[in-house]
Amino acid sequence: MEGNLNSILTLFGGLALFLYGMDELSRGLEAAAGERMRALLAALTGEPVRSVLTGLAVTAVLQSSSAVTVMLIGLVSAGLIPLRRAVPVLFGANIGTTVTAQLLAFRLEDARWAVLFAGVMLGFFCRSKKGKAAARALAGFGLLFEGLAVMGTALAPLAEGELLRGWMLRVRADPLLGVLTGLCMTLTVQSSSATIAMLQNLAAQPGASGCSLLGLAGALPILLGDNVGTTITAILASLGRSRDAKRTAAAHAVFNLSGAVVFCGLLPQFVRLTEAVSPKGPETGVIARQIANAHTLFNLICTLVWLPLTPVMVRLVTKLVPDASPKQERNTETRS
Repeated sequence: MEGNLNSILTLFGGLALFLYGMDELSRGLEAAAGERMRALLAALTGEPVRSVLTGLAVTAVLQSSSAVTVMLIGLVSAGLIPLRRAVPVLFGANIGTTVTAQLLAFRLEDARWAVLFAGVMLGFFCRSKKGKAAARALAGFGLLFEGLAVMGTALAPLAEGELLRGWMLRVRADPLLGVLTGLCMTLTVQSSSATIAMLQNLAAQPGASGCSLLGLAGALPILLGDNVGTTITAILASLGRSRDAKRTAAAHAVFNLSGAVVFCGLLPQFVRLTEAVSPKGPETGVIARQIANAHTLFNLICTLVWLPLTPVMVRLVTKLVPDASPKQERNTETRS
């Protein structure tokens, strides 16, 4: 019992390190390039494909789809980007956020101390603001992988316990339970990158047969739940903003929710497609990459489907968040 408690505390400690490292990485990159990225979003959005690529590039650089989504909602609320141009940027941001999972799948934990040391030294010797921001990002990157390593160490003994094994068997047997698990994890942690990192670590733990404790078919519904849960940040950021800002957040939710419903219904085909585009080898050795590839496939396919339907998305979210009625407008004027 005491051993399990220590493992759980270590797991939460590793998660805290991961979240702190992720935040430092994102803040450092945003401090170094945030204004340029904001200007890039405002200037390069227009033609749908270019808007998607802009969202992808900015998110890949800032390493946070939440930061890009909040930034985009602010630009829409200020009237700098119309809704029809913002929606394709959201699609690209969803693709760009998969870069984090791909980086984590490389299992760079062995290099974390060198990266962390380089970031700290750069912060000591660099005097410029951009240099210090880059140092902050580099140190955050090292802390991120340290948190990942700590989580892996904590999960190994927990994976041998009957409680976690029993829960994983239930998740493997019930995809809806997996989706709800991923949704709750992301709503709690407020970071899909962190929950996907935990999922990659958990899935890499061997079960009784030596194969993955969770398996790809059990991991993918949790991944879909993670994608739905990440939309809460955009919804919270849109509160108190203009109606188009709320519609932007609604488009983000519709994109992820509709994709999760379809992919969950086609789960066996999704598993086979992921296996086809992923490296072969022992399941515990390749499943982290398979999860990263599935994350990319999900967002890429959803974008390819929704991009030609952007006008449909705009009409849909306009119905979900309608314009204020004349009576509501008069009440608002009276209160002001």
